[in-house]
Amino acid sequence: MANLLGALIGAAIDRQDGDSGIKGAIIGTVAESAIRAVVPLVATFAIGWAVQYGIRKGFQAISGQDPVGSDGRLQSS
Repeated sequence: MANLLGALIGAAIDRQDGDSGIKGAIIGTVAESAIRAVVPLVATFAIGWAVQYGIRKGFQAISGQDPVGSDGRLQSS
């Protein structure tokens, strides 16, 4: 179903040029496959960043100091 949606979107884009839509359908399918591969990676990165941010803010709230220095490295205790 998702591949069909990508193909239909690609065909609609390609038909605006007056072409047959086959090339756009292929491009839409390739784009849909690329999106399927990238979305889980982006979601994993976003979740990891949110966890690190939460831990950092929790540490900062408890201790009163930021564990990361101005140069971006962890400060020694």
